[in-house]
Amino acid sequence: MIRIISALILAVAATLCSAAETPLQLADSAPERHIVVPGDTLWEISAQFLKEPWHWPEIWRMNREQIKNPNLIYPGDIIVLDRDASGNPLLRVQNSKLRPRIYSEQISQAIPPIPPNVIEPFISAPLVIEVNGLESAARIVATQQDRVFLGNGDLAYVENADPSKALWQIYRRGKPMLDPAYPDQNPSDPKQVLGYEAFYLGTAKQTKPGNPAIFEILTAKQEIGRGDRLIPAARPVMVSYIPHKPDALIDGRIISVYGGVGAAGRGSIVSINRGAKDGLEIGHVLALERNRTIVERDETDRKTNVQIPPERTGLVFVFRTFERISYALIVQSEGAVEVNDFVRTP
Repeated sequence: MIRIISALILAVAATLCSAAETPLQLADSAPERHIVVPGDTLWEISAQFLKEPWHWPEIWRMNREQIKNPNLIYPGDIIVLDRDASGNPLLRVQNSKLRPRIYSEQISQAIPPIPPNVIEPFISAPLVIEVNGLESAARIVATQQDRVFLGNGDLAYVENADPSKALWQIYRRGKPMLDPAYPDQNPSDPKQVLGYEAFYLGTAKQTKPGNPAIFEILTAKQEIGRGDRLIPAARPVMVSYIPHKPDALIDGRIISVYGGVGAAGRGSIVSINRGAKDGLEIGHVLALERNRTIVERDETDRKTNVQIPPERTGLVFVFRTFERISYALIVQSEGAVEVNDFVRTP
């Protein structure tokens, strides 16, 4: 398999423009080499070598297409910190076959960009539905006799189901997710509605196609009933991507924290009010900035709101994008991250 080192040779002339703007800064304790082990992630490895891990493509001398479709790093590979003729730092992969090794089994799992077990639920069962995302989906029109709500093993009658699809996921649309850029927060204004919370209810199997078709409920996370919607289940696709900053200026805000809590920290999943329409893509790294207003009293002892200047608190890693919303993982955090905090190009 072609390894990343072959890509580096072809890409020296295509270094990202941002490399010329900001010199690469190595981490204070950057190692001379790192042996990749199972459980490593690209983000963790890049943080070992760089103070600003989103400059990972630049130290590898990657071009644009290699960022989107990277050659992969595998357990056992040796990443070596080197320098070019001008003294600028770069990374290369040393052929791991030069080092004697004994493996009890074949290891072929490529190193992921961020922990796959954390983001997998948000890929296989998204918890955000775009505007009009469920209107044309298959719908439960009736339940089996003597059942108001359905559980495991019960039958549902579904209209507009594709007869070629066997496995389905069941959803119910929740409350609208509003763009915090609008201060009045009016859910009846279509410009403000970015999407809807999606309640993932369970899975079902189509046992007899038709209109209505007969479905058997396989798993029920919550009660399932008439009017709930179904979409074909797809196996989660873990996309290979490299951490990098956006080419354009992104200025957005956090609109929700997964789990229904108001504050988040490192390892939490958040939704932000920017998506593919705004130029966001998988692998983008954004800076977190605290958005705070405090209440003080003026000279007449009246309460007044004071907007505190934004303060950088961490980084998020975008791993899934919709048209106007994206999912991101908080990879660095100093203090609590809250709804309405800023996310911006670092």
